[in-house]
Amino acid sequence: MGPMSRQKTSLYPILPVLVGTSPAMQAIREQVRKVADSTASVLITGASGTGKDVVAQLLHQQSHRANRPFVALNCAAVASDLLESEMFGHEVGAFTGAVKARAGRFEAANHGTLFLDEVGDMPLAMQAKLLRALETRVVERVGGMLPIAVDVRLVAATSVDLDAAIARGAFRTDLLYRLDVIRIEMPALAQRPEDVPALVDHFIARAGGALRFTPAAMDLLMQQAWPGNVRELKNVVDRALVHHAGETLGREALGWLLRPTGSAAPARRPAAFATIPHHCETNVGSNVTGPLLGDAGVDLRRILADVERAYIEAALARSGSVAASAKLLGLQRTTLIEKMRRFRIQATADVASAA
Repeated sequence: MGPMSRQKTSLYPILPVLVGTSPAMQAIREQVRKVADSTASVLITGASGTGKDVVAQLLHQQSHRANRPFVALNCAAVASDLLESEMFGHEVGAFTGAVKARAGRFEAANHGTLFLDEVGDMPLAMQAKLLRALETRVVERVGGMLPIAVDVRLVAATSVDLDAAIARGAFRTDLLYRLDVIRIEMPALAQRPEDVPALVDHFIARAGGALRFTPAAMDLLMQQAWPGNVRELKNVVDRALVHHAGETLGREALGWLLRPTGSAAPARRPAAFATIPHHCETNVGSNVTGPLLGDAGVDLRRILADVERAYIEAALARSGSVAASAKLLGLQRTTLIEKMRRFRIQATADVASAA
């Protein structure tokens, strides 16, 4: 099995599902049902973490191409000088290190679906080449002369405002016309809080764990702003499973698991210290509202490590790059990288590419 096949089979090992019964989710399911079997290009828009990749997979699975390849490429995760080769392939000797010919994603997706994630981050020069491939349905490998006809259904996604990108000269208008034949807009999680309980149950079941939330704790989850959307909620559930597997989690115990991202915080707990555990109840100011230490004492190293980890994860989720996260945290970039290694925090592909 070649490199392309390995990536294709490992990208989506779990069947995609849109969780939630909110009007917004019901409308998206209906839209997917209506357009899945079309050959028209689809543009999926929405903030990071809203589930754009899930919709792309559903469009493929509900189409007549379902038994053909579904090939994904994150345009933001590939260096600009390698993107053309990734997309169109290359011949032997096309560049230093090209010792074997390799098919690109267009060829790999022939008769299937090609999903270009974060297409708004594609360099202008590459946009022109993508436009030509979409118009002609023909590609040429880097270093090759032979035109290769391809039959792909293109689905693109972006968290970038493409109209604003066009206005500042960072995106081609003609390419947007090609991509934006059918648009599916993904709502932020804060716009559909009624779906939070179902999402929580889904993540717990998928992890094969055991965890319950009291009604007050679930209300707190539903009140959050969730700037990281569904992905951020999943991280909170995963964190809860690590620290409280098999327990019933109450509102106060949940409070310190929530990231300090400006979301609704537990009562009496300042936003800047939203991750401090319940046994350290204080306003962290001139007036302390409760005892800092109980009779049993605390594990200070664990508490500080948990707080530090939460801030690092929150900064990475908010900024999208290691360098910007270091600036948010008042750290040197190398210091942040060392802390990430110590806490075993893995940057996502898009964060790693922007490091």
